Amino acid sequence: MYHPKINAKCDSFDLLRWRFGPIQDKMPLKRGLRKSQGNILKRYLARFLIAFGFGGLIVALSLQTTIAVGHHAALLTIDGAIDPISVRFLERGIATAVDEGAQLLIVELDTPGGRLDSTREIVEMMLVSEVPIVVFVSPQGAQAASAGTFITAAAHIAAMAPTTNIGAASPVGPGGEDLPETISSKITEDTAAFIRTIAEERGRNAEALEATVLEAKSYTATEAIQNDIIDIVAADIEELLMRLDGMAVALEGRQVVLDTKDIDVRRISRTPVERFLGFLANPDVAFLLFSIGGLGILLELFNPGMIVPGLAGVIALSLAFLAFGSLPVNWVGVGLLILAMVLFFAEGQAPGISVFGVGGAISFVLGAFLLFGELTFRPEVPPLPGAPSIGVSLWVTGIATGLISGVIFFIAKSLRSARVAGRTPYQPSLVGRIGVATANLDPGGAVRIGGEAWTAVSDSDEEIAEGDRVIVSEVDGLTLKVFRAPENV
Repeated sequence: MYHPKINAKCDSFDLLRWRFGPIQDKMPLKRGLRKSQGNILKRYLARFLIAFGFGGLIVALSLQTTIAVGHHAALLTIDGAIDPISVRFLERGIATAVDEGAQLLIVELDTPGGRLDSTREIVEMMLVSEVPIVVFVSPQGAQAASAGTFITAAAHIAAMAPTTNIGAASPVGPGGEDLPETISSKITEDTAAFIRTIAEERGRNAEALEATVLEAKSYTATEAIQNDIIDIVAADIEELLMRLDGMAVALEGRQVVLDTKDIDVRRISRTPVERFLGFLANPDVAFLLFSIGGLGILLELFNPGMIVPGLAGVIALSLAFLAFGSLPVNWVGVGLLILAMVLFFAEGQAPGISVFGVGGAISFVLGAFLLFGELTFRPEVPPLPGAPSIGVSLWVTGIATGLISGVIFFIAKSLRSARVAGRTPYQPSLVGRIGVATANLDPGGAVRIGGEAWTAVSDSDEEIAEGDRVIVSEVDGLTLKVFRAPENV
């Protein structure tokens, strides 16, 4: 039977007990009913939470999808030399624009040039991009020199701000110098063919673009649009978007009409890692890291067990080689720097000779001078077309050479004085120190003093048993003369 007041199923005996039984007989039934009702409430609550959770997830995914495929344009900025870091940044920018469903990707460009191999990688990415790319040479006063000319020409739509310029794409050496005649002819023809290919693919004026390579010609924004090198001149992003509205671009064999009216612009910024790598990709920073790393390793070798200099040296060298991956490193220069460190170490091992120290300083300076910039007699190495000179500052070279040479000569002098005084560097005299024989001295053997193991001999030819306490009476190079300690010491 069902009792409406207690809202539960009961048999006759339970109902009678509820109505007429004592209070203690009613309590178990009440507790059972409350427990039953509580379980029902928990089940309903669990169902509600599950439904709410799934509903929230569906709403969140819907919002994320809406945000991702919303009416927007992606925007990123490349300012500075074109290098492997720029390649990775643009690659990530294109992937982000595609993944988020951006209608187009705008690349604000301001560059003096860069590496030709990195330029080729960027152009290849742009030619097969799944999202329309607009290269905008901006802000006013910016330039798309050298490598920037190739990148601008490879865009689906090329734009420039007033008072900007494009061109001067003739190949040059790593320091901005002219290439040898034979190599220059080969590389120039190859580079000219490269820019003609881009012009034909994008329907631009191949003759005008080729002149930027063969004649190092440069164009203003007005001249560039008159010569059919670019498509738009706009003062800023807002005007650029207004002029892009309704333009058609060829993308993967089909025509795509841009709708940029009231479009949202979302900037793609460099990540902290990309900014850190950009900081490392500075010739002075990379050279200083290599120098600090080498000095730290030398200090650890001169005085094993210090740990901190060695650890700092390994970290600095790792960062230096990471930076080398983004710079045109001449490995002859790296070899000379390593040779300098070896000579400095030899100076520490044979202090007073000085020939190793002087040789190390000379090798260090030459290594710094030749560290960056591929050798121009290697035709297979891509030149830097119009890139700014890449090299270690003379001030940085001088300061680093003076500092490291000074430290090495100070260490060498300390070592020489220590050997004359019969003690190890950075350690007070061992005479009078108490230790323990770790092997029988008959008369030679080994002792341990202050946690360090030493070769030792008995100064009186008296046999000293293992485990006996000893006192140092004299230091002869790296060998200690000891005698048995009195029992009361």
